[in-house]
Amino acid sequence: MVDWVFSFLSERTCTLVFQGSPNLSSLVSVGTTQGSPISPLLFLLYVAPLHMSIPRGLMISYVDDFSITVASPSHRRNIRNLQRLFSSIATKGRDIGVCFSVPKTELIHWRTPSQRTPPSTAPVELEGHLFHPSRVVRWLGYWFTPALTSTHHFRHRLALAQAIFSFIKRLSSPAAGVRPFLCHRIANSLLLPILTYGADLLTPNYATLRGMNSFWHRVQRWTTNCFF
Repeated sequence: MVDWVFSFLSERTCTLVFQGSPNLSSLVSVGTTQGSPISPLLFLLYVAPLHMSIPRGLMISYVDDFSITVASPSHRRNIRNLQRLFSSIATKGRDIGVCFSVPKTELIHWRTPSQRTPPSTAPVELEGHLFHPSRVVRWLGYWFTPALTSTHHFRHRLALAQAIFSFIKRLSSPAAGVRPFLCHRIANSLLLPILTYGADLLTPNYATLRGMNSFWHRVQRWTTNCFF
């Protein structure tokens, strides 16, 4: 298996094409092949030593995106814990040749529904960079807010689904174009996953759900070639 992986990652080249004219090939000595199903697995095995158990906390990652969450009675203690954990993970990363793009860091403070105090504005400092808490943070397609409400997330999902729907409905005008069963397949395999992404974690409120239902009714009318 080691020989197979070594062969997979060795002697790879890439060629840049400008206006249809290929240039000379260049040797690629780092990274894994994009599009290969084995590449994410090899990357996860490589960064596995960076993961650690956090008391009253959680560290999760997806390929090269890392997220650290901690909980305590105060925001300032959370900040101290986050700074300490980042220092630890950065040290472990240097041991295996991994570094983090610190300027891309985002910070958000969450509160319980019973807390009535104003949202915390305390920043976190990492390697001389100061990061103030954001009102909304996007991670893996999820939009998180300090109150963990779902409105912001599903508004973005609805807007994205509407934009894509306005493009694909050009494929089939009423009584012409793509057949209904193919439109149905497009709606269920493309539009529905975009619209409902995040529903496993967040629940839309009544107003947001009404907008999503209205959009889905329009999709169904397009699918069955029916007018309003």
